[in-house]
Amino acid sequence: MKKPKYQLIIDFIKEKIAKGEWAIGSPIPSQRNLAKQFEVNRSTVITALEELMAEGLIEGKAGKETVVTNNTWTLMGAKSLTNWNENVTLGIHKPSVTMVQEINEAESNTNLIQLSKGELSPEMFPLEEMKFIVQKVSNQLTSFGYEEPKGNIKLRQAISDYLKVRGVEASPSSILVVSGALQALHLISIGLLKRGSTVLLEMPSYLYSLTVFESAGMELQGLAMDNEGIIIDSIYPIKEKGKNILYTIPTFHNPTGALMQEDRREKLMAYCEREQLPVIEDDVYRDLWIDNPPPKPLKAMDHYGNVLYVGSLSKTLSPGLRIGWIVGSESVINRLADLKMQSDYGSSTLSQLVAAEWLSSNFYDEHLDKVREQLRIRRKVALDAMDKFLSPYATWDIPKGGLFIWMKIKPEFKVKRLFEKALSNNILLNPGSIYAEKSGQFIRISYGYAALDEINEGIFQLSEIVKNQ
Repeated sequence: MKKPKYQLIIDFIKEKIAKGEWAIGSPIPSQRNLAKQFEVNRSTVITALEELMAEGLIEGKAGKETVVTNNTWTLMGAKSLTNWNENVTLGIHKPSVTMVQEINEAESNTNLIQLSKGELSPEMFPLEEMKFIVQKVSNQLTSFGYEEPKGNIKLRQAISDYLKVRGVEASPSSILVVSGALQALHLISIGLLKRGSTVLLEMPSYLYSLTVFESAGMELQGLAMDNEGIIIDSIYPIKEKGKNILYTIPTFHNPTGALMQEDRREKLMAYCEREQLPVIEDDVYRDLWIDNPPPKPLKAMDHYGNVLYVGSLSKTLSPGLRIGWIVGSESVINRLADLKMQSDYGSSTLSQLVAAEWLSSNFYDEHLDKVREQLRIRRKVALDAMDKFLSPYATWDIPKGGLFIWMKIKPEFKVKRLFEKALSNNILLNPGSIYAEKSGQFIRISYGYAALDEINEGIFQLSEIVKNQ
């Protein structure tokens, strides 16, 4: 006998609650959404909800959401159960702001023109080379256990050789393999910095670094920038030595694309050494230069072990490998290695072996040559479209590398409204406000991910939205 439709709704909601997918305190879908999902009128939905309320599983009040109040175990006799929904804001890690969560969710939507993603297009992924290397590594496997705390020695030697070419002298013992640059910042923030310390950083700055530092109890102090990065005179006098640290992305800064020139790097290092200001250098975009190789890293100018250097393969090869590194003094690396073991007991063995093979062969340099040529083409397509369609409404600088164009919209246009309208037209952008409150009139446009025709179309559609606002 076929069940009545209201019973199907009851069964659906009970199943979600019983499986724990909808915890106590969780809101259930609206009457309108349930009616649409089950293709019934709202009176049928109301009948189902009233029965669930009578059973004590849900509760609804006029003008408020209907929420889960019990589950089957509770109804079988337990007096109370933890309301996890009340606890989600109590952890030490701060939640992303609503707009960031919306962007993160939308980035998995393949129907959108992705002008937001900070990664290389799948068109640039070296599939055949990766298949060859994975097969080669698999054929050479003799075991597949945990690696040593600092990471696979072959990979650390390959990173050491790779860095030497870029001006950084680092022995394998002074390198820690991590699961991407974000984990590097997390380990540094919880392992080396005191709660209440001040992190000086470019403002705007890398979105997730802000959350990592704040979650670790740090105070953030934004520094003024121009198209070469930090303006050194904006670094405030350091009143309490040992309670401050500088975090910087001097090479193709995210989100602005700024590139710090060599003379300013030297001045910055001289200032930090004089003031005993430790530095975290985030250098994940270094190899994505388009016009000319960038100046050598701050770490290459470091004479006193003042700089912790962070690198990664996520931006240049594949974010799915989850391979990055930290370079520092051995005592610091030993401390961070211990913390990493406490956290995840080491990065993926297979990923480390694959990364070692990439860096120690000619494949990586050949891949970078192809990537740079593609980025040169993509940047031109984006800039040509912006010149053609957006020049009456916005200004921007031409990036010399990296993945982003930092565009300033004229003040008569509301960027939040542009973001929402663009998203409703299947275009995803990153508003500047998610990087810094003072960047509310900016938009970060990525030319690294979307297809060429999508870059042109997305920028044209954005101009139409601006024009009609």
